[in-house]
Amino acid sequence: MTEENIELKRLQWECRRGMLELDVLFKPFLDEAFPQLDAADQERFRQLLKCEDPDLFSWFMGYSVPESPDHARMIRLILDRVQPK
Repeated sequence: MTEENIELKRLQWECRRGMLELDVLFKPFLDEAFPQLDAADQERFRQLLKCEDPDLFSWFMGYSVPESPDHARMIRLILDRVQPK
């Protein structure tokens, strides 16, 4: 197994959250969009996955805004995929 495959498997595992609402956002994004992201956005996604589920839920539902501009960027990228304007 290549390092790239190991990394993808690890990310797939990290995308499995304790909340279905997050699972349905993260898993398709990882499968469909992550490979096309540039290295900086891929790293932003990895960092976003380190956040706590309640914070992520609040950000995705629009109840609050992340302090980190990198987190905010990834939230917007993910939401734009499921809620195109």
